[in-house]
Amino acid sequence: MLKQKNYTAALTQFVSILTLFLAISCATQKPYVSKIEGKQIGITNTNPQTPAIEEFIKPYRENIDKDMNQILAYAPETMDKSKGEWQTTIGSLQADITLATANKLFLKRENKPVDICLLNHGGIRSMISKGNVTTRTAFELMPFENELVVVALKGQQIVEMVNYLISEKKPHPLAGMEIVLNKDASSYKSITIQGKPLDINKTYYVATNDYLYNGGDSMNFFKKGTMTSLDYKLRNVWIDYFKETDTIPVPRNKRIIVE
Repeated sequence: MLKQKNYTAALTQFVSILTLFLAISCATQKPYVSKIEGKQIGITNTNPQTPAIEEFIKPYRENIDKDMNQILAYAPETMDKSKGEWQTTIGSLQADITLATANKLFLKRENKPVDICLLNHGGIRSMISKGNVTTRTAFELMPFENELVVVALKGQQIVEMVNYLISEKKPHPLAGMEIVLNKDASSYKSITIQGKPLDINKTYYVATNDYLYNGGDSMNFFKKGTMTSLDYKLRNVWIDYFKETDTIPVPRNKRIIVE
């Protein structure tokens, strides 16, 4: 009988301790994530619209469309970056208006003229179609937030720039400089800047964008120069030019000539 009592007491004590241990464990255990599952949900025009959301954004969309569809200028013909070996009409237009804008600002701020403009062929993301040119056209041409900058380069870096253009064999937008190449386009015969032969010892001021200055498209020669930001987005260069122009010119003069 005594053994039975001792067994019962021991069992009761064991159960009490176990219960207390479990209670403490449950009280101190922190929740944690053991598994995460997910799946890709594509957003397409086949997804059903939510009427309440559509009603909410409708006035904002209408205001944006009104601004984006505002007619700014007229293009007498379509300008496409795919048409041209060493230069294209749209690239030359972009370089011309960027050079003119940079020159105006740089003269005012630094009292120095801008000699050259070099941009990248890949930076032109659309075309200018024949007909009305709108604000939307500018956003399609330049969807990026690139800033207009001026870089001071020595004549030797200009030679590096020319050799880069020769090796690339792409119609990068270029203005202010004429390059004459030999027949097989493997090297240059002459370099003229603003109508004068290249002076290897002179400092030239080149308009470009911050992406290229930082080595974009492997234009590493820009890193060797001193940069001045003009706090002006390239997209706004397009927009302001369109606003000031009735009919857009189509530049056909060659900047890189093979002979």
